[in-house]
Amino acid sequence: MAASETTGDDSLYPIAVLIDELRNEDVQLRLNSIKKLSTIALALGVERTRSELIPFLADTIYDEDEVLLALAEQLGSFTPLVGGNDFVHCLLPPLESLATVEETVVRDKAVDSLRAIAAQHSQSDLENHFVPLVKRLSGGDWFTSRTSACGLFSVCYQRVSAGVKAELRQHFRNLCSDDTPMVRRAAASKLGEFAKVVEIEYLKSDLIPLFTALAQDEQVFNDSVRLLAVEACVSIASLLPHSDTEQLVMPTLRSAAEDKSWRVRYMVADKFTELQHAVGPEITKADLVPAFQSLLKDVEAEVRAASAHKVKEFCQDLDPSVRETVIMTNILPCVKELVLDTNQHVKSALASVIMGLSPILGKDNTIEHLLPLFLTQLKDECPEVRLNIISNLDCVNEVIGIKQLSQSLLPAIVELAEDTKWRVRLAIIEYMPLLAGQLGVEFFDEKLNNLCMTWLVDHVFAIREAAALNLKKLVEKFGTEWASNMVVPKVIQMSRDQNYLHRLTCLLCINVLADACGCELTVKTMLPTVIGMCTDNVPNVRFNVAKTLQKLGPLFDQNTIQQQVKPNLEKLRQDPDGDVQYFSQEALEVLKIV
Repeated sequence: MAASETTGDDSLYPIAVLIDELRNEDVQLRLNSIKKLSTIALALGVERTRSELIPFLADTIYDEDEVLLALAEQLGSFTPLVGGNDFVHCLLPPLESLATVEETVVRDKAVDSLRAIAAQHSQSDLENHFVPLVKRLSGGDWFTSRTSACGLFSVCYQRVSAGVKAELRQHFRNLCSDDTPMVRRAAASKLGEFAKVVEIEYLKSDLIPLFTALAQDEQVFNDSVRLLAVEACVSIASLLPHSDTEQLVMPTLRSAAEDKSWRVRYMVADKFTELQHAVGPEITKADLVPAFQSLLKDVEAEVRAASAHKVKEFCQDLDPSVRETVIMTNILPCVKELVLDTNQHVKSALASVIMGLSPILGKDNTIEHLLPLFLTQLKDECPEVRLNIISNLDCVNEVIGIKQLSQSLLPAIVELAEDTKWRVRLAIIEYMPLLAGQLGVEFFDEKLNNLCMTWLVDHVFAIREAAALNLKKLVEKFGTEWASNMVVPKVIQMSRDQNYLHRLTCLLCINVLADACGCELTVKTMLPTVIGMCTDNVPNVRFNVAKTLQKLGPLFDQNTIQQQVKPNLEKLRQDPDGDVQYFSQEALEVLKIV
């Protein structure tokens, strides 16, 4: 169909524009035309969309990948534009072509669209149109079509006749034993999905042997096929009775947990709790506990880290009658080794979940066995490990109580807060608001408040700055009344300190705290302190007073600005020091009170 043929019929103009743009040399123009397909289809109407537009699209699957990707996406929502479900099968030819192209993202999007429109087919249309497409893709010469076919079995299987189901199972068997590793990998990735729709007798007779074969795949890219088979293991185990699981699935799972490829073992570790739910408590006790121990001791750090992440969940889901015994006998010795692991990712993964063992094991076991591990991790050189411990203190607090916690873990926190390395002190400061939220205001005031104020006079500026920001976060957490009683008086006291650096820190704190404390508290207590420092004998302090007044200005009403702020800035503008004059003038201009 050519554009020249449309001159006598204006209604054909949209398709002519589409043809012209699709043939344009400019990729962006072709892409834009594809994105306007729905508009053009509406203009043409459903009958001409079916008879002209769709065939035209099916003939033009030779373009840049981004154009084909847009086309594959558009066709997935095209059913209303071709006349509804009765005519949805006419979308299959262009999508079939797209499902065979070389670019993976285009094929995947075409398969997504095919899966979406499969549900819109009637049973007869599935058998007459969709299933033949699946068969053609399954028997295609190129591996690209066969990989695409793997994702289509599950969406059509349940709604076809018994004879067609048998054919589909045979085609899937062929794909699972395909000569090309990429096809087997695609089949392995969809095996679990297909297993969920296949009848239980065929699951046992047809799919279990395929699963076993894929899990033992030894060809090129062998581990990628086997690790995808592990994913299928979860689905298959959840579908079978426990007696069949032991016989049909567990031998393969045991092999996977000891596979020579670390990626396969990693996949087992990553899916371990899902497997635990699928196989039930008896098999877990007999088979999964030893396998989990092995994974926690794996030679590869990635596998140990993945296993460590699952410790809490695995222990929670153990049979209550044997839970404590299994944890104490089998799991805890492995955990103790992981606390001292040489890889920080492993230690961090463990630290994120280890506190969750406290509610499971109870007070006595926590105090005797877990607290020493928490202390070790709290002193770990890796900041993420320390943070993960501190951020989960509430789990332990609920079990052993605040008194026991203060006697065990808090001395370690205080020790870190006074560490000779300033970066260690800085890390603890950053955790303090989190810790305050975990422990509550009363406990914080008793044990940690003085520590927070001590940081304000640290000899390292980064610590003093972080301490001021820490106070702001604490005020936001505990409220202005707490601030007026516990923080502001101590900050104001620093304005009279002999060390000018401490007086500067006082101004820094006021700058930071003003927003959190609010206008009333700032005007009542902090503003008089700032004004009193206008006559400080150190120029650095005086020009910081000017900057502080400028920063606080927007909090005040006009009466406060005119009566208290402006007169003092005017005095500072007459200061003998040039920097003080400059910042005072700038403050007056910013506050528009020159």
